[in-house]
Amino acid sequence: MKRFVLLLVALGGLSACQRHAVDRAWLGPVTAVEAPAAPGSRYPNLAGGDESTVVMSWLQPGPGPEFALQYAEWSNRGLGFPKAWDAPRTVASGSDWFVNWADFPSVVPVSGRIWAAHWLQQRPDDIYAYDVRIAVSDHGGRRWSSPMSPHDDGTPTEHGFVTLLRNGDERIRAIWLDGRHTPGEHDHAPGPATQSGAMTLRAAVIDASGRRIGADRQLDARVCDCCQTDAAVSGDATVVVYRDRSHDEVRGIRALRIDAAGATSSVPVNEDGWRIAACPVNGPAIAASGDLLAVAWFTAPDMPRVRLAFSADGGRSFATPIEVASGKVAGRVDVVLLDDGRAVVSWLAEGPSGSQLRVQPFKDRGATGPAVTIARIGLSRASGFPQMVRAGPDLLFAWTETSDPPRVRTAFAPLL
Repeated sequence: MKRFVLLLVALGGLSACQRHAVDRAWLGPVTAVEAPAAPGSRYPNLAGGDESTVVMSWLQPGPGPEFALQYAEWSNRGLGFPKAWDAPRTVASGSDWFVNWADFPSVVPVSGRIWAAHWLQQRPDDIYAYDVRIAVSDHGGRRWSSPMSPHDDGTPTEHGFVTLLRNGDERIRAIWLDGRHTPGEHDHAPGPATQSGAMTLRAAVIDASGRRIGADRQLDARVCDCCQTDAAVSGDATVVVYRDRSHDEVRGIRALRIDAAGATSSVPVNEDGWRIAACPVNGPAIAASGDLLAVAWFTAPDMPRVRLAFSADGGRSFATPIEVASGKVAGRVDVVLLDDGRAVVSWLAEGPSGSQLRVQPFKDRGATGPAVTIARIGLSRASGFPQMVRAGPDLLFAWTETSDPPRVRTAFAPLL
């Protein structure tokens, strides 16, 4: 009874217009689409270039220990044509790759002509020693350069959690977590955290032929070891979001701006105060439209929570965050900005009939429509990180179905 009264009080604080906005349908029926990935496929990544280009990549196992990085384009030709995936293509394959549920490869259409792809290559004799490998296509994914590493430290340590995005018309910016100062140190499980070295955040610029321009550079000297990075272009700046790590193990989300001249500045997205002596393996997501940014993230200072914060000044400051969901939530978030300034957040949560991928739209004052369940998805590591991207008039989703064998699944839903 007490809970019911509290709900009435909460609703009473909303105007009739606000209550109507929260209840208003905003997403059409969810339609499953056969993915081009074969049985055994896992860990998809969705990336959008211009409005007409959306690419999904995934890992496809081969014989023995071999894996291939494959990708396909989304075909959305309009009335009279089915929405479907084109035939899959392969960027590269190898039997010495580092394959991990949270640190997965990508293929990114940086522009109509310039694409970039990355994967992780294992070093011998140490499971936690691997390098980032990047290939570039100057023909829209039809042919690829020889692979290179954006880092040249040569240390047998972890390098991963890569974000690739546009840096001008003909260049690519690569951002990654770099463990060159942490030989032998791993922050992957609960327990006393090591202090002898720290994971760093680094970046490099790569040209259209796949060559690094200048040296790679350090952006932050101490970050959380295994939370995904994300980045977006805002005006003439790049804004990177990641989980920071203080010396007393407070781990919060930080936004770092790289301006056109290369100067950097950073601010906390919010002071969550989450102190944890291990990496939660749950990174943030960012979307940008001009100076408007939306950042979604998982945190658990008192209980598991998913939060969203807007910036109206290109990431120089952030408004008070909105509570997206709390309680039985697992995070693994994504975010998309719509043309009218709404931010759609996706996350994993436990529901009455099992775990679910949910999505909901928000503006700076709160929700503008109800949460929608896209699919039933397990919470095991094998399910990876669900993906969401804008594809013309639709939202497009991809995830790993934890069957035996696993398989990449996709669906779309029209925006109303």
